[in-house]
Amino acid sequence: MVFEKLRKLMADQFSVEEDAITMDTNFVEDLDADSIDLMELMMAVEETFDIGEVEENALESLKTVGDVVGYISDRL
Repeated sequence: MVFEKLRKLMADQFSVEEDAITMDTNFVEDLDADSIDLMELMMAVEETFDIGEVEENALESLKTVGDVVGYISDRL
C-alpha cells in the first residue's frame, strides 16, 4: 500500500506514468530530480503519510523509491 500511494504521488509530481516507477527507480538518474524536487516530494510524503518531518540527514540516504518506501514503513 505504501508503494502504491508513493508511486501515484511521484507520477503526479514528476509527470511520468505510474508504471514507469518501480522500487529501483532512482530519483536523480531515472527522474532527473534536483534538490528542490526532492524537498517537494518529501513535504508531500510527510503530509500524505502523516509521518512528521523527514530529517535532513535522512534525505541523503534516500536515493531510490525503495529507500523511501522503507523509510515510510519504519515510521508507520
